[in-house]
Amino acid sequence: MYYHDKRLQYPVQVTEPDPAFARMLQQAIGGVEGEIRVCMQYFFQAWGNRAPTTKYRDMLLNTATEEIGHIEMLATAVALNLEKAPAKLQEEGVKDGIVGAVMGGENPRHKIEGLIHKNLLSGGLAAMPVDSDGVPFNMSHIYASGNVAADMYCNVAAESTGRVLAVRLFNAAHDEGMKKMLHYMIARDTMHQQQWLAVIEELGAEPNNLPIPNSFPQDMEDQQNNYNFYVTSLDGSFPEGRWTQGPTPDGKGEFTVFRNEPLGEEPVLGPARPDSGAQAQQIG
Repeated sequence: MYYHDKRLQYPVQVTEPDPAFARMLQQAIGGVEGEIRVCMQYFFQAWGNRAPTTKYRDMLLNTATEEIGHIEMLATAVALNLEKAPAKLQEEGVKDGIVGAVMGGENPRHKIEGLIHKNLLSGGLAAMPVDSDGVPFNMSHIYASGNVAADMYCNVAAESTGRVLAVRLFNAAHDEGMKKMLHYMIARDTMHQQQWLAVIEELGAEPNNLPIPNSFPQDMEDQQNNYNFYVTSLDGSFPEGRWTQGPTPDGKGEFTVFRNEPLGEEPVLGPARPDSGAQAQQIG
């Protein structure tokens, strides 16, 4: 079960409302880098966590619940940037054919098709579970594999791209209240990146966790192709780096370079079946 406090996790204040920035904030709510994504990801990882101890489940539930508070903060920020917009912004908007059509009651269909102001038309000047283009969040990029190490790496990636987005929003913000809110959210993304990396470290650091899943006997995989970098350029050139020579991070092999060439045969499927709906010429 969960508890709610009507106070926000961190202050959200807007002095100069900006409807355009409200739309940008929607990406942090319902975008692939957004807070709904990490919130749901951590919840489903927690609810499916199996281990001798419940500490990872408990940790994930605490952070998932924290992310609900982040969604609430962002939703409040979107509403404040829309609801308190001064009349002069609306008047300037009327000069634009599309905005004027929506806000002024004019209904030339050809002007408003292709640019639907969902926050106005469907949300009543409030936040919605959509990204900055109005595309609904659909849960298709929630990663909860049941493997705690794999999930932690997914979480590091999620918090990394989320922090990139928060930094971009901070740089785009003009309102000091928005900058203050975002500087808090950037800090929380820093913590969460380190938190998931700490779990990986606690599990035994990378050599003990890799390759994932570490429960599969590695001697059952193709020993000729597990640590070689495939070069796919026609002239055989390749970018040299840590991944082309030396010991692998898991300490179980050496990186080598392999110029990619076909190891299999040309696939020939044969004629089509008579009942497959193919052309007569395809049927043998």
